[in-house]
Amino acid sequence: MIELADLFWLLALAVIAAYWWQAHAIKEMALQVTRKRCQDLDVQLLDETVVMRGLWLRRGDDGVVHWWRSYLFEFTATGDDRYPGSIEMLGKRVVALELAPHRLN
Repeated sequence: MIELADLFWLLALAVIAAYWWQAHAIKEMALQVTRKRCQDLDVQLLDETVVMRGLWLRRGDDGVVHWWRSYLFEFTATGDDRYPGSIEMLGKRVVALELAPHRLN
């Protein structure tokens, strides 16, 4: 017989799995947007990754509360120096993408 506590733990596990799945998809989306921006600016995205810096709940322009995620990455313009960059996502929407001032080729 399944007890109420077992149902609670199954539900909690399902919620955690759903959050992880969605968070992974949003991180991949942030990485794709960052790659595209780096290609457009003729700089190289280093390590081919973005790393989460922060996670908060924020209200969007639509009045709905979404997860706000901030990711950090590094890029190079010359191959010698590493420069920081960041991308912010509100739900599945990019709200900011910034690259530090850098030397041009």
